[in-house]
Amino acid sequence: MAKEKFFGGFMQHLVSEERVIEETKKSIGESLRIDPASIAAENSLIQNLGAESLDFLDINYRLEQAFGIRIARHFVLEHVEELFGEGAAIDDKGCLTERGAQLLKIRLVDHQDVLKAGMELDQATALITVQSMARGIMDILSSLPESCPHCGGARWKSDDGARIGCGACGKDAVFRNGDELIQEWLKRVQEEQKIFPS
Repeated sequence: MAKEKFFGGFMQHLVSEERVIEETKKSIGESLRIDPASIAAENSLIQNLGAESLDFLDINYRLEQAFGIRIARHFVLEHVEELFGEGAAIDDKGCLTERGAQLLKIRLVDHQDVLKAGMELDQATALITVQSMARGIMDILSSLPESCPHCGGARWKSDDGARIGCGACGKDAVFRNGDELIQEWLKRVQEEQKIFPS
């Protein structure tokens, strides 16, 4: 299984990737009313599991409650359009541009062979899998600060293997939100690879 760490930050070790995948399957199962045991990490939420747009809102809400985080509200291509201009990633027909496809190949490492310019946006969003959702959650959890912003302590703990709290003052950890992290990732990729004209 290909892996890529998208964002920097303090690498936390209190919540494992296995636990994140397990909670992601559980949230998807509850939302779509299917047995989490029947869900595979490589399943597409749309193509294999039948999720629709409103289901994503419910799944995200459940995951936010489980981990005490805030998941991105916008798909990466929406952030591209905001940062680099309308038409940068999605053309006027609702299809991926050459640059949009190039960027998604970096982001969705498991689908490099199918991403191409001209692909409809719905086809691109259908590539979101249980695994790619879990990676997004791991990236947010990896934004855990080295010390507690409430008391300055550096004694993070997790009693349930999902939510992280301060072992000194007992308050919940505060993470960066998913949209901020996507924007930072886009700026870094642009700086390194110059995909979009400046």
